[in-house]
Formats: sequence, structure tokens, C-alpha cells
Amino acid sequence: MSALHTCLLCETIRLAIDDHILILNSAEDPFVKVVAQQIPTGKLILAEDNIVALSQYEQSRERNQPGAYCHIPFHEYTLHEAPATMNVAAMNILYQPGNAWINYGLQVAIYALKPGGHLYATGAKDRGILSVAKRMQEYFGNVETLTISKGQRVVCSRKDETSTGVGTQFIAPLISPFADGNLDAGTRILLEALEVHTTDVALDIGCGAGFIGMHIARLASKGQVTMVDASLAAVDAAQRKVEQSGLTNVQVLPSDGIQAVRLQRFDLVVTNPPFHLGGIQTTATAERFIREAAQVLRPRGRFYLVANRFLKYEPTLRACFKTVEEVGGDKRYKVLRASN
Repeated sequence: MSALHTCLLCETIRLAIDDHILILNSAEDPFVKVVAQQIPTGKLILAEDNIVALSQYEQSRERNQPGAYCHIPFHEYTLHEAPATMNVAAMNILYQPGNAWINYGLQVAIYALKPGGHLYATGAKDRGILSVAKRMQEYFGNVETLTISKGQRVVCSRKDETSTGVGTQFIAPLISPFADGNLDAGTRILLEALEVHTTDVALDIGCGAGFIGMHIARLASKGQVTMVDASLAAVDAAQRKVEQSGLTNVQVLPSDGIQAVRLQRFDLVVTNPPFHLGGIQTTATAERFIREAAQVLRPRGRFYLVANRFLKYEPTLRACFKTVEEVGGDKRYKVLRASN
């Protein structure tokens, strides 16, 4: 996990005390924690999608720390902020869920930066920083490598008269990585294995664009479905799909795991959990979802999880539930059902 905690931006970027700084979906980068100390009369904007990252940053701030900051959902920046107001924009590609998010971040940087402003991007060569640098060259007309250290590097572009002008109408909309209108294979297999009762009160943890929760809502016509996700873009995408569907027995909430519903109890809990954090494979998120599902599941409730077959979630499931069984899958995926 050390790659998540390098501070190349801290060592590379020099700020003026009144600079306006935009952090592009990278609130977890250590650089963000030191910015406020360097710009006591400046402004810090966190254009952040993940409410967990935002909460961790808030908790890490020292009491009475100088400098103020404000939060704007990453995918809504151009809806709330005027163009050409920022001196510096910074992005760590480790914290971007996919290439679409990186590309969107570059476009937002051009929109947000004043003429003469700089975009700094950091990341590892094996995670695509060279490709990001090429895109920065295309957008800004210039790019420079400032630092290379242990496979990580910082690249910088300056907004000037050769930079591609980007208005809000030309910025490609950012949606959840799972909101492309198509079911991924794992979700499809989960839906095929899922047993839903008409009166189920259900919870979808890490709902993405909401395919699973909406499927349950259609079957649980006399029940209620709650969908939660830590991604604000995912919550918006799911909410839009719910509104378009006409379903009235669904609510969508931003939540760090089950925190928004921890006092409620459910007959059915489902999840298709991520297994990457900051570009690194990890089972921690899914294992946390398993433990939290056990906390909110009613005594006769059912918990379903779909995962790549090589991921070993069974030990954690058996530690939290009396019964664990595989109820669906193929060569790549497995669907596990647990109950008490």
C-alpha cells in the first residue's frame, strides 16, 4: 500500500499563500493535507466523488488549521463553479476509477484554470501516467516531467493560448463506471441466482448505477429497497435510473458502507463489491461489507455476494454467518449466499 502514500506532489509543487487550488478527485493524496498550511489566504476546493475520502480528509485536518476548503462533487464541478478561477489543479491517477474519469478531470482542469495556471498529475508508469501525459500534451499543448521517483512521477501542463478551450457544454459527462447501460457479467450472474420475496425489505451495498437494487424492487413489489454507495456519481446515476423507471419503492443514499442505514434491519442484503482500492487489489472492502451485512440482516434474512472465483471470501462469511453456500456462478464468477 506504500504507493498510496507517496507525497511527490508535496515535494514538487510550490504554492503562493493566496493561491486557489483545485484537487481533482484525489482527496486521499497526502498533498491535500499540507495545502492549507501553504495557502492561509488562498482557497482550496476538493472536487471529490468519494465520501469516504472526503470524510477521512476532514478527520485528518488539525483543529484550527488555517485556510478554508469547500467540497464540490467531482462530476458537478462545472455546474457550481465559474471557469478560469484556479491557479493550480492537481490529480493523482491512483484514485480515479477509470480512464473516463481521468479524461474528465483533464477537461475540468482546463475549464477551471486561469491563463498561466498549472495542472499537476502524479502516478506510476505501470498505471498509465505516460498515457495521461500524452493526453495533457493534446489538451494543453505542453507537458513537462518534473519528478521521477521509484516508478512514480509528476507531470505538469500550463494553460496558455495554445490550450484547448473547454466550455461546460463540451465537457463529457461523468457517470459511474457501472452506469454504461449494460450489465456486467458478475451482476448478471448474481441476478440469475437471487431469490427475492414479494415483501422483502432489501439493501444493495455499493449499488453502482443501481441495476441490482432496481431488479429487486420490481420483484419485491410490496417491499422496500435501499441502495447505498460511497460514490456521489454512482448515487446520482442510480437515482436517475430509478426516476426513469417509475419505481416508487426505492431510495438511493450516499453512504460509507452501511453507515446511512446502520439502525435499520433487512430481509435481503446484496452486494457486488469492488476489489480494487487506489488501483491496488484488495479484499478489504468486500470483507467489510460482509461484516456490515451481518449487522443489519434480520435473523431469517439472506445475504448474497458475487465475486471473482479466485477471491477467497468464504472464511470471512463463515465467521459472520452460520450457513454459507455457493448458489450460482461460472468459471469466472461465483455467487455466495449466507444466512443465520
